Amino acid sequence: MLSKIILLLLAAFPLMGSPGPATLSLASLGAAFGFQCCLRYLLGIIIGTTAVLLIIATGVTALISVQPVMLIVVQLVAAVYIIYLAWKIASAPIGPSDRHAKGRAIAGIPTFLPGIILAITNPKAFAAIGAVYSGHIIIPAQAGWDGAIKVAVLAAVIAVVNMTWLAFGVTFSRFLTNPLIGRIINIVFAVLLLCSVGLTLLGNQSFYR
Repeated sequence: MLSKIILLLLAAFPLMGSPGPATLSLASLGAAFGFQCCLRYLLGIIIGTTAVLLIIATGVTALISVQPVMLIVVQLVAAVYIIYLAWKIASAPIGPSDRHAKGRAIAGIPTFLPGIILAITNPKAFAAIGAVYSGHIIIPAQAGWDGAIKVAVLAAVIAVVNMTWLAFGVTFSRFLTNPLIGRIINIVFAVLLLCSVGLTLLGNQSFYR
């Protein structure tokens, strides 16, 4: 069983940890606002993505796939929020001289609920987690225990992956001492976030069909 769990982890980290709307948003916000200011948003992303895992484990995705209107609504909600988030990242305060301004901007930083909403409406999460979950069997003869073990392992992967991306953004921001370069980097993060949504929506259409 241990060898199968290791194989599950080896598949899960590259797929679930690859750049996507949730992970890039964490890195971008971490670079713009710091680790502590983004903790509630991080918790929302982790809980929301774990909810996606549970939805996949219980087979609820089958209901979503037969409801095209629901799919369209989910995609629109995700797209609109990502655009707003990209704007917040691109316009975030830059540089050590803006630490006090960053403190005043805390009220505008996405928190717990937006994190959950983004995670649940993230098509990339459904595709990546669905592929990993359905592609591995830990205990063939016991579906209940097999599902429980996979949920526990993948939930841990979700937590580690998202904390790592946030820490990456924070670490990256420490090297930005020039306000102009910092602004450019924030804009680049925002553009990458928007691109990740477009590519994810285009690439995952078949997952819902």
